[in-house]
Amino acid sequence: MKDRKNHPEHIEPPVLSCENLSLGYEGRAVLSGLSFSLAAGERLCVAGENGSGKSTLLKGLLGLIPVMEGRVVNGFGPGDTGYLPQESPVQKDFPAAVHEVILSGRQNKKGLAPFYTGADRAAAEEALELLDLAPLRRRCFRELSGGQRRRVLLARALCASGKLLLLDEPASGLDPVVQNDLYRILEKLNTERGITILMVSHDIEGALRFIEENPSSGKILHLAGRQLFFGGPRAYRESEPGRIFLQGGR
Repeated sequence: MKDRKNHPEHIEPPVLSCENLSLGYEGRAVLSGLSFSLAAGERLCVAGENGSGKSTLLKGLLGLIPVMEGRVVNGFGPGDTGYLPQESPVQKDFPAAVHEVILSGRQNKKGLAPFYTGADRAAAEEALELLDLAPLRRRCFRELSGGQRRRVLLARALCASGKLLLLDEPASGLDPVVQNDLYRILEKLNTERGITILMVSHDIEGALRFIEENPSSGKILHLAGRQLFFGGPRAYRESEPGRIFLQGGR
């Protein structure tokens, strides 16, 4: 993939887009009127207060809830998407070794086959190395620190996909040092591997810094049951929803 910093004039076509999209549950819309697009290799931060529909959007993109109106156009193929959900108590107590948790990210690609293939194991090993987890490969997942667990789950999502990562509050509950380490890893995955990243985050300042590392390919989507803003980080800081949210007026 071309480096956008050295080729600012190069514009990739959209590979993921929402067109007048409405999503909800049991016939009640939680989100409506969403229209935005994302090109391969771009990074998008989804911001908004609690209950604004951020996680609902991720579920809609994953096909976990039906579209009520509009449509989602996804140019990524089956198995191209890795998903990192918010950490749950069940995940924290998962009694498996680190390399087993990461390898389980290949379940969707394995289908009905009874065993993992050599390609599956190679993908897990690559994710282990890429996220500096090789020394922890035989450690029990539930014995790890919060930051280590998040890295393992990110590696699991990466093992499932090499093209698109959907991340739900990846920095939540982490101390500033570990948060910075996480954003460093995401920066590496995006710039060196060309992986498209769509991230829901309450850590808006940290997420904005991540977007501003490469503003030509970074966007902000601000939700409040509808689309309040979609655009670059500088325009977001100057917008009304951006100013209010960044000042903590939520």
